[in-house]
Amino acid sequence: MANLNVADIQGFVLRGYNFPFARYLLLELDGPQAGRDFIGQVIPHITTGQRWDNGKPQSTVNIGFTHKGLVRLGLPDATLLSFPVEFFQGMKGRKEILCDTGRNACENWDEVWRKDVVHVWLGVNALTPAALDDRCAQMERILQQTGGARLQQAQDAKAVFIDGKATSKEHFGYTDGFGNPDFDGPERHSQPGQGKLTKEGNWVPLATGEFILGYPDEAGELPVAPVPHLLSNNGTFMVYRKLHENVAAFRGYVDEQSSQYAGGKEKFAAKMVGRWRDGTPLESSPDAADPALAADPQRNVKFTYGHDPDGARCPLGAHIRRANPRDSAGFNGQLVNRRRITRRGLPYGEYAPEGAPVRDEDERGVIFMVLNASIFRQFEFVHQQWIEYGNDAHQGSDKDALLGNHDGKGRFLIQGSTDPLNPPFVCARLPQFVELRGGDYFFVPSLTALRLIAGNSVDPR
Repeated sequence: MANLNVADIQGFVLRGYNFPFARYLLLELDGPQAGRDFIGQVIPHITTGQRWDNGKPQSTVNIGFTHKGLVRLGLPDATLLSFPVEFFQGMKGRKEILCDTGRNACENWDEVWRKDVVHVWLGVNALTPAALDDRCAQMERILQQTGGARLQQAQDAKAVFIDGKATSKEHFGYTDGFGNPDFDGPERHSQPGQGKLTKEGNWVPLATGEFILGYPDEAGELPVAPVPHLLSNNGTFMVYRKLHENVAAFRGYVDEQSSQYAGGKEKFAAKMVGRWRDGTPLESSPDAADPALAADPQRNVKFTYGHDPDGARCPLGAHIRRANPRDSAGFNGQLVNRRRITRRGLPYGEYAPEGAPVRDEDERGVIFMVLNASIFRQFEFVHQQWIEYGNDAHQGSDKDALLGNHDGKGRFLIQGSTDPLNPPFVCARLPQFVELRGGDYFFVPSLTALRLIAGNSVDPR
């Protein structure tokens, strides 16, 4: 087991906080010295991966930097040039690889992302709105005192509340947050199905280096990382994408298509995603939602696709099957082990209950964040090859039904069986359910690295 220095790793990297409220402060740095002063003042407030012996704090703070932000901070050229090329180019520069074209193109993004002024992501999570406001006010006081950065946007996000209770739902109505990968080192409750599959059929943690720099990955190698090692060790890379959800288009399409599908509306919705709306995996319960199964951490991510090669239970192109093919890619899942990502984030905007009036123009969606040691090998591969292309899922040029860049031209095939309530079905003219509204790639340093940056002590020699 990897011996992690949890006091040196940002807590956001090691655990999903599961706080219902968040605000992501997007900052533009003013200059090297003032920027370093700002970081120095923020460091004592950064939440680390240390255990919370007295329960959850009221709020947390974490920080990450774009490549342009590190340039603005005056890091040495040799260090800046040692970062992976995808991080250097940034999300906007990778638009062709990510299929961020058409309605997802950068000219349609929020202004803050179009202007290239986001240098720092300062993530604040909280248990209550009051705690969120208090911590953000504290961060803004540091901004004013140091003059190190300007607030360009404060992006609010919060859990979907139903009947006054925070849930794990997103705006399309699905329970989210299942299946983040288990990796070696963090102190956490592991669930069968989260890690990697052994030849004996057991689930074990993935290598630490798939998610944290400075540790061996699944190939037994150290991931590509910037120099010096003191800067990169215990850090990681974060992908930030603001995903707008066209809820009216989604609900209208489900209603229209399911009226012709013998399995009914809820089964149709489950076939698109691979889970029933309560989170029950289709592979484990193909004919009906099972709330007890969905709520059981010993079962809700413990499944494979090897015994369903034709997609009769869970369609080959279902969202969760494409995002994590498990053993269906062969080699007992070993190919998939190099492509896993850890997800963070929360919905934004007000939830519209099923049946309530809703418009696509309304501001609602998901702040989708990914943590991985290699943006290219992990996030970009998954997004390009498994979400936007269909070859690996035996779907030809068909994109992911939910996240794919369709614009009214997409298709989704539901494989079926001889059961009259589980027929094959072809969905045509898929609308654009999700639109990209901006984002970028961030380096999330260790506490050691933050101190080096604040002290202008980064030395690539």
